[in-house]
Amino acid sequence: MLRRALPRRSEARRILLGTLLSAIGRGLTLPFLFIYLTDVRGLTDTRAGLVIGWYGVVTLALSPLGGTLIDRIGARRVVVPCLVIEAIGTGSLALVHSTGSALLVMTVIAIGSSAIWSGQNTILASLTDDDERQRVFGLNFALLNLGIGIGGMTSGAIVDTTRPGTFQTIYLLDAVTYLLPALILLTLPGVGHRLGKRRGVDEPSAGGYLTVLRDRPFRRLVIFGLILTTCGYAQVEVGFAAYAVRVAEVNPRVVAWALAANTVMIVLAQLLVIRRIEGRSRTRALAVVGAVFAIAWLVLGAAGLVSGENAVLAALCVVLCSAIFGFGETMLSPVMPALTNALATDELRGRYNAMSSMIFGISGVIGPVTAGPLIGAANGMVWVATVVGGCLIASLVALSLRRLLTSEQDGLVTTAPASPAPAPTPA
Repeated sequence: MLRRALPRRSEARRILLGTLLSAIGRGLTLPFLFIYLTDVRGLTDTRAGLVIGWYGVVTLALSPLGGTLIDRIGARRVVVPCLVIEAIGTGSLALVHSTGSALLVMTVIAIGSSAIWSGQNTILASLTDDDERQRVFGLNFALLNLGIGIGGMTSGAIVDTTRPGTFQTIYLLDAVTYLLPALILLTLPGVGHRLGKRRGVDEPSAGGYLTVLRDRPFRRLVIFGLILTTCGYAQVEVGFAAYAVRVAEVNPRVVAWALAANTVMIVLAQLLVIRRIEGRSRTRALAVVGAVFAIAWLVLGAAGLVSGENAVLAALCVVLCSAIFGFGETMLSPVMPALTNALATDELRGRYNAMSSMIFGISGVIGPVTAGPLIGAANGMVWVATVVGGCLIASLVALSLRRLLTSEQDGLVTTAPASPAPAPTPA
């Protein structure tokens, strides 16, 4: 199954290696930003939520520009500088001491990350054929989570809220890992150039974001993604960690082990899931993801109910929640980007992927800002009810998307390997 999931081109395999290396650094810091800002640097819950939400605002504002630049000058010229900026910003988190400095550093991080995801997806899409793209995106996400899990287990053994230096160490290490995929891209001079052909003066434009937004199926996919990520991914750094530590009253290290369980689930299940969903409806798979995420949050809610009576059971529920969530991710990770790129054209592929990544920017604003107050209401039960309901609504939106797609776009027809595409035009 692993051999089948690997991309045919060696350049794509090296891009996947960069994903793994940078993800290890991301895993060092992913579950602890909210705890670091509040318990180590002394920010209030509200201010910490606003700081993390500000990151989402800046990312959202800059993502359209990133997509435009990717289409005009190529993903390579956009992604490499962004990785360097991300490294500088992440390392600077070690120096944060106030709300103002935290906002400044998160602004730098947001500038760097605003085009990385869309740029890397565009590069992977350009290096893979239609028949392998869903598998490769799934493998990319499995490697991403493998790296996050390795980093999470490492940081779980290092961090200590009474020793700020332990947090500074993991942020500096995270900064170093962002430079590794940049170095890999620099060794691949033929990768990441402009995909669309240059147009003459009299030729009509391929369009812009208005053209992308007029794509009704893609617009419906964006709505699905917004609801799901707001009630799913956007809750991991703030809602999940805060509920686990504050309501379920587990040790922060349990959160790290929960992320490890998430990784184990993805690593064990991802290749099998890729094989099982191949040739099946992508929209139905997305609907199942919403239901699985809802079950995960219900299990986390149970941790808060039993924490006062059985601390071990509460910790197990926290870990189980993360594992169930990971199973849902194994279906979402190959399907969402594959469907996005099935709807995209080469001329607008950067913008399509940028719009897809903007989903995370928008949810990154809403999730952190609302999670704190909701967790503080009714001992966290209002937050649990909200995220569970949102995930189920996302499932209904996914099912409504099916009638807007062709069978090929919905993944029901497996296409034969395409003939080698012409080399991209250097910008």
